[in-house]
Amino acid sequence: MSASSPPRPTQSRPLIVRIRNFIGDVVLLIPALERLQAAGYELHLVGKPWANSLLEAYGWPVTKYPSKFAERRALLKTLAAPLRARDPSFDQRVNAMTFATSFSSALDMRTAGLKPFGFAVEGRSILLKRSAKIVYGEHAIDSYWRLVNTFLNEDKPAPAAVQFRISASADALAKAALEAAGVRPGYVVLVPFAGGTFEKLDKKWPHFALLAEQLAATGRDIVMAPGPEEMDAARAVFPGAKLLAKLDLGPYAAVLRDAALTIANDTGPGHMAASVGGQLLSVLGPTKIEQWGPRGPRVTVVQSYPEWPGVASVMGAALPLLR
Repeated sequence: MSASSPPRPTQSRPLIVRIRNFIGDVVLLIPALERLQAAGYELHLVGKPWANSLLEAYGWPVTKYPSKFAERRALLKTLAAPLRARDPSFDQRVNAMTFATSFSSALDMRTAGLKPFGFAVEGRSILLKRSAKIVYGEHAIDSYWRLVNTFLNEDKPAPAAVQFRISASADALAKAALEAAGVRPGYVVLVPFAGGTFEKLDKKWPHFALLAEQLAATGRDIVMAPGPEEMDAARAVFPGAKLLAKLDLGPYAAVLRDAALTIANDTGPGHMAASVGGQLLSVLGPTKIEQWGPRGPRVTVVQSYPEWPGVASVMGAALPLLR
């Protein structure tokens, strides 16, 4: 270890961590979070409230991050106070990390009296106690791992994929939801939804309705787990689908793991399916697969753009996987 290396903790040291805002991003940064924990850091995460269910098996507390600057700063101060009281070295070292790359994520931490670490982007280096160089275009898993490599002053290779863990309670909730909806084994999960765009281009494959009809004709149950604002869209795709409404992300991961096949856009549940070892058929358009493609042992990708993949090509990929 060089003289400039950060001291490796001999006991658990609290670290406030700003995670990303999208489900797929949080799934892909799990290896980086696990590595921080293995290095002796006690993680206190701030982010979207759904992250509590998604990360339940890991035991990391997740505090909801407010939308207003003053509230975010107050929250960080509140989180830091008891950590500072029980860790005499808290203010003598980097005590916060942001995986988010926005200027505001660094500003929040610095103005809350923290000493943050993150990527040197958005002109925010002056706000960071230490920083890492970002490499644009590399896969998100590698990028988040790179950040931790620099933080720990190491050069370990990133894992090929996420090995997502599911809690026992999430497993039980998934089984109960499937039973209540009358879903039979061998079901197919469709994920026709996608939050946001990719470089202002739509990420949603436009042919899920026709695909659902053809899949249902094979005799399999078609399952969707829409969010509260996606119920009408799910019914429009396939009225005969079995809908798992109000399903939290932890149980949803278990549903994806046990499905015969998940067919998804470039979206968070696609990364969840890949990371729990489920069989995933990822239908992609403008997405840069080398940067955001799903990684897992049972992942198949069908991609074309600007002409989206046709139903015939997606069914042609799905049927062998279902056999």
